Amino acid sequence: MSVKESRVNFVVAGLLLGLLMASMDNTIVATAMGTIVGEMGGMDKFVWVTSAYMVTTMAGMPIFGKLSDMYGRKRFYIFGLVVFLLGSILCGTANSIVQLSIYRAIQGIGGGALMPIAFTIIFDLFPPEKRGKMTGLFGAVFGTSSVFGPLLGAYITEYISWQWIFYINVPIGILSLWFIVFNYRESLQHRKQSIDWWGAITLVGAVVSLMFALELGGNQYAWGSVQIMSLLIAFAVLFIVFLLVERKAAEPIISFAMFRKRLFAASNAVSLMYGASFIIATVYLPIFIQGVFGGSATNSGLILMPMMLGSVFGSQIGGLLTTRTSFRNIMLLSAVFFIPGVYLLGTISTDLPRWLLTTYMIITGFGVGFSFSVLGMSVIHGFDMRQRGSASSTGSFFRSLGMTLGITVFGILQRNLFEGGMTSSFAGQKSMAGLVSDPRAILSPELRASIPEPVLEQITTILANSIAQTFQWALVPAGLALLFICLMGKERVQIKRPDPTAGQEGSKA
Repeated sequence: MSVKESRVNFVVAGLLLGLLMASMDNTIVATAMGTIVGEMGGMDKFVWVTSAYMVTTMAGMPIFGKLSDMYGRKRFYIFGLVVFLLGSILCGTANSIVQLSIYRAIQGIGGGALMPIAFTIIFDLFPPEKRGKMTGLFGAVFGTSSVFGPLLGAYITEYISWQWIFYINVPIGILSLWFIVFNYRESLQHRKQSIDWWGAITLVGAVVSLMFALELGGNQYAWGSVQIMSLLIAFAVLFIVFLLVERKAAEPIISFAMFRKRLFAASNAVSLMYGASFIIATVYLPIFIQGVFGGSATNSGLILMPMMLGSVFGSQIGGLLTTRTSFRNIMLLSAVFFIPGVYLLGTISTDLPRWLLTTYMIITGFGVGFSFSVLGMSVIHGFDMRQRGSASSTGSFFRSLGMTLGITVFGILQRNLFEGGMTSSFAGQKSMAGLVSDPRAILSPELRASIPEPVLEQITTILANSIAQTFQWALVPAGLALLFICLMGKERVQIKRPDPTAGQEGSKA
């Protein structure tokens, strides 16, 4: 193996470790959320532990993607690693759900640089015939991390402490940093461009305003209150300003010209819808398992494995198929599994056998796995090296936007369904009001033991029904994804075959 090949292998290893760290962090946190909420309280705010991370990740992606096109991938990938590690250390010191959410937001800033730049570096390093295999490998990291993430998170939460689910990122991140710093050599000649700060500011402001309006509306404040209406007006104004700014910016954060490409526009729409649907499974299945079936975080971690193993296989198969058929055909195959999987999860109940739940999760995971590798390639397809960072980050942005909107909107829906069920079931029963007023009771094994069996059965049924109905609503974006898949066109990876006459002509000369 040559020195150059060795360095490339180390770079790939460093990128894989960075992606492993960022993606495993989400699955570890999802698995441990029941325990964290049981210890800290704040079930009404727990969705912000995930959505705060998503918002800052999403906001940072287009900015870091553009900056990597301008000044190079390496420096911003390293920046993302350092910020992510800082956020991880801070998360381990949190003593409230609000504080944890703030620190997760810092983590998200780092994550916004890691994920899109990693895929862009792969496109810079490898020729088209090898990109499918490599993006399949990178997509499989999301699934692999989701296999080990729940197990590792469950073990650490139960036998050490939940703080260490964040501290585990430190050794992984340092190793990734070492591989990239000493082995990645950029050859791209970068050109200085103007930074679209107004576009970045208005985009972030619009997204944050919308998220707070959706989260606080109907909860802390009435939907018609001054606070919520002000947030919605701020979102509308900032979004309109963002559109106007981007039309005039010399180097826009999100280039509207890119959306003239049919494949790029459709792929981003699919990413948006897939992200909104799949995040529900990641967040609410652990809550369902721990709240309905009882037990510790280990139970939810173990039972999530089948879905994540399915996503690993789906990602690998999707990456390998990119040189054999169109992106659209591969994603149609994905939808054949993903949409029925979401539908089946919408039928879960307290008496559902575990083997059947496992089957549902395998189907869902296998279907969504294709998107991890295929959509990562389709959004970059056809763009040159100076645009790949922006294209990749825009694709990642739309997936994160979908996940953020999904966890916020569906989180509100599930909470309202659960609270409505609790109110109707225990209205007037003042003797039980104090016992069931704290939702943490159904997530903590110790507190569950203090609840009378008939009452606990009612609560778990209400919880199961609220989560099942949330999955049913998740069919809406999943169905829209199928529509956008049909609009992707027939483009596919084109591999340049060597010309057999080239050598003969050379010998004649």
